[in-house]
This record gives sequence, C-alpha cells and structure tokens, in this order.
Amino acid sequence: MLSPSWNINKTTYHQLPHIDTKLYGGLVKPESPATAAKKRSHLQIADELRQQIHSGALAPGERMPTQAELADRFDVPRGTIRQALRILQDEALLTDTGKGSPARVADPRSARDVPEGLERGVVALAPRVAAAFTAPRVRIDALCLTAETLTLAVAESIHLVHAGTARPERIELRLLMPGRNINLAFPTATEGTDDDRVHQRWLRQRNAQGMALTTFLGSLRKPPYSVDVSVRFRALPFTPSVKLYLLNGEEALFGYYLVRRREAEIENESVELIDTLGMQSMLFPFLTGAENRRNRVFVEQSQLWFDSLWETVSSELELGAGFSDI
Repeated sequence: MLSPSWNINKTTYHQLPHIDTKLYGGLVKPESPATAAKKRSHLQIADELRQQIHSGALAPGERMPTQAELADRFDVPRGTIRQALRILQDEALLTDTGKGSPARVADPRSARDVPEGLERGVVALAPRVAAAFTAPRVRIDALCLTAETLTLAVAESIHLVHAGTARPERIELRLLMPGRNINLAFPTATEGTDDDRVHQRWLRQRNAQGMALTTFLGSLRKPPYSVDVSVRFRALPFTPSVKLYLLNGEEALFGYYLVRRREAEIENESVELIDTLGMQSMLFPFLTGAENRRNRVFVEQSQLWFDSLWETVSSELELGAGFSDI
C-alpha cells in the first residue's frame, strides 16, 4: 500500500514490479555513475534533463546546474554536456545557454510563442485532475499515445488523497491508447528505414504508464482510503493526432500532438525518428458550466466521440503479465 509519507515523484516508481524506471526520466533520480554500464551519450543526458523539466523537478525560470556540475554528476566530459544543453535549447526548453552563466529553464508559455492573452485559455493537466479528485465520484476518460502526462497528474492527485484534502468515494478511469500491433504514424523511424526498436520503445513506454496508473489507483482500494476504483484500458486501431481528457463529465481538455524529427538513444545507438512532443502540447479547456454554449456543446460532443470509440472500434489492450483492468 502507498503510505501517506511516500513521495510518489521520487520513490513510487522504484517500488513497482515489472516497470523499467528509466522510462520515467525526471520522476526518479538518475542512476549513479558507478552503476552505469557505460558513460551516457549527449542524447541520453538530454532525455533525462528533458524529463526533469517536464515533471517540474526543474521549474520554469530555475537556473540549471553549471556545466561542470552536470559533467561531474553524469561522469562525462563537459563537451557532452554542452551538446545535451544545445538540444534542449533547440527545443526551447532552456534559455541563456552559452552566456557565461548556467542556463535557465524556459517558461513553457514563452517557449511556445504563445500570443498575448492566449495563456488564459491554456491549462496544465495536473491542476485540473486535482480539482476533479475533490468530487465524491471521479470519472476520467482519456485518449492519448502513452498516458505519460496523465500518469504525472494522477500521481499528484493521489497526494491529495493521502493528505486528506481529497476524499473521493469512487474513481473511474477509462483510457484509450493505440494497439500494440498497428503501424503507428508516429513515433516511427524516419522514412527509408525500418527499425522496429522505435515501435518497441513506444510500446514499453505505453505499458509502463498503464501499469503505473493501475498500481497507483489500485492502492487506494485499501484502508485507510477504501476507495471504489475502476481502471480500464482499450486499444485503438489508429494513431491519435490529438489528446483528449474528459473530467467528471463537466470538462474537456483538448490538445494537438506536435510532430517533429529528432534523435533518440535506443539500445546504445543514436536513431533518427519522427516523434511527438506530447508533454509540450497546449491543452485547451472547455467547461459545461461556461456561459459560452459552444464550450458546453464541445464537452458533450467530445464525450459522445470518446464513448463511440470505446464501444465500437476499440479492442482489448494488453499491458503485460500480471496487469489487467481493475
């Protein structure tokens, strides 16, 4: 059982059986240099720092450690660190690199060139899921590629239950993700190459997030929480180009997957692939209680669309041995 004193962001993933904690990047501390099988490449270091930025471990505006400190931490030459930081700067995740002082974590809104005033119509998922958890009956329907953003948001909301701030009596989660055997539009190896490792990497990530959600929410079934929990997964026969979260039948959060070419480290080899920047996607909120009727209709139609996919074209989704719907 998850004790109230546990820190989910730092500890829980180490406790989950069958889950490769390296998939979670910033949620767990990087393995020490002494235990690393070989020195990390600049791509691996960029991946770890990217995840720490997305998870909030490195907050917007915060100064990064110096290049010397990072080189010591990862046990690599400073040139490798400079390459990793350059990648993150190119992705608009860092600012002020190469100016004689440590780089800063970029403000997500300025990094995306959000037009003035638009930020009032963009939200983060975690606070909205936390608000949904304050209701007696929590219902979350989600459609996405891997559920990484949702897993982070749910982990934060479980803290509220542990602290007694949220006391849900029932939590129901339905999650639609692509099936394991379909030909994904993304992530995929670049045109002209046939590299199944990219698909297998995505599949491991998808399964790990599903296992984490099952474990986290399932733990709330036991005393002292005794929450009635239902977690169900279904597989889509296509690659979703958007992500959708429906909260308690009252709110829809909608965002586009941003697709780009990038390099990733897979099995100690640099691979060029077409991938999404899912955790950088803007989420646009629509509320049934809004005065604007279009918002209300959007939520209603989004729920009908989700239900139609769930009941017709979706199929059974397998996460792995020992994990199933609860």
